[in-house]
Amino acid sequence: MNRGQRGKLAMATAALAIGLLSVTGCGYINPQQTTEHYAASDGTQANVGPLQLRNMMIISDGEDKPGRVIGAVYNSSSEDVTLTIVGAAGSQTRVPVKQNSYTLLNDSTDEAILSTTGGAPGSLVEVSITEDGTNQNAKFKVPVLDGTISDYKQYLPAGSEPTGSATPTSTPSPTSSANH
Repeated sequence: MNRGQRGKLAMATAALAIGLLSVTGCGYINPQQTTEHYAASDGTQANVGPLQLRNMMIISDGEDKPGRVIGAVYNSSSEDVTLTIVGAAGSQTRVPVKQNSYTLLNDSTDEAILSTTGGAPGSLVEVSITEDGTNQNAKFKVPVLDGTISDYKQYLPAGSEPTGSATPTSTPSPTSSANH
């Protein structure tokens, strides 16, 4: 191998080493996102006693209108418990959760409805949660969303829909009064 070929080989090796360092160096310097717990969807999460609340949010069309709480509640205890959610102006809803099981509020036949949301769509409202098994409680903030996103429109509670005229008003058409 002549001197020119060795120089090219050394340059190629150096370029490859720099490329490998730049690719693998990111994992060394930056923390891995998979090691951090966070709410990966639109909702928020909280834990109270044996209950784990995931992807919790309120679906409503207004601050003073009813709001449906949706999300998932996991019960890791060996007893059935009841989750109580208290929102704005003392509005509250109760959710039974079976032992070692979960309840999806999205699919529940017993809707978790708060009589007033306490926040406009797009805001965060604070709710208090209590579970009756260990009588532990906590406060956390949940987002208020409306039916703008079509996937959430089906969860709008009765009385939360925007008010307005259900039937379009018609204007009388002009009539011809000319005689020929």
